[in-house]
Amino acid sequence: MSTRELVALVSLWGTTAVAGGVGYAQATAYFKQDSRPTLYQPLNLLDGRDATAWCSPTADPLNDALTFGFSAPVRLDELRVSNGNNFDTGTWGTFSRVSKIVIRSGKRSQTFTLEDLRGPQSVRIEPPMTGARFVVEILDTFPAEDPDQPVCLTDIVFYTDGKPLNGPWLTTRLKYDRAAAPLLGTWFAGFNGTPDRFWSFNFDGTFNYRYEPYDEIAAKPRTLDGTYDVSATKLVLDIKGKRTSMGFVRLPRKGGSFELKLDGEPPADLKGEWRSTP
Repeated sequence: MSTRELVALVSLWGTTAVAGGVGYAQATAYFKQDSRPTLYQPLNLLDGRDATAWCSPTADPLNDALTFGFSAPVRLDELRVSNGNNFDTGTWGTFSRVSKIVIRSGKRSQTFTLEDLRGPQSVRIEPPMTGARFVVEILDTFPAEDPDQPVCLTDIVFYTDGKPLNGPWLTTRLKYDRAAAPLLGTWFAGFNGTPDRFWSFNFDGTFNYRYEPYDEIAAKPRTLDGTYDVSATKLVLDIKGKRTSMGFVRLPRKGGSFELKLDGEPPADLKGEWRSTP
């Protein structure tokens, strides 16, 4: 998230950022994504349980990223990270673990060193980070006995002022949805590198849209919220009781990102092509 994006976000929701609900967890890719998509999906990182984990697609996670979105800006001052695949002692030893991670929000970043231990590890964010979208990357690992095994994380629980923003109460809401999975996350429109439109699809069936004009004298910021239903090729938006149906397709772009194209007559703010990277 850019500094301009953060300033605009805070101005939209008030001068003090408040805790927003966790909207999604995305991964560049994950282990067995095609053959067993529910097993190591990134939403597993949000449930605060040892029974589920996210694992990288290969033994080299340096090109992978985890992205977490919130429905409104949050002020993060602590992470509690459960390393490895903590389902039991067997999975713990079978998979590689994380020794160093970095969390980024806009121009801010902080790097943490983790211990090779089971259970939650608390790391402080100093000074706290404020934003609605955070990226976590793995910088180094503790290899498993078989160095070709993927690297796993069991949980990342976000905290503000001692209060968790995700945890076990989300368990029943974090089920894998094959139709919704291609949409989850934030989509961007506008100039590459400096988008001015942001459209987020959340795992709970809600969406958020923000328009943050480059020139706020010539145009005013706008927001749009609602719910959505999705099938393999059809997206239905419900905005204040008005339902709009359209087709959609998710197309690969260069560099591993994707393009979202809509067919039909979406609301004016949502027309055009969307991309999965800023």
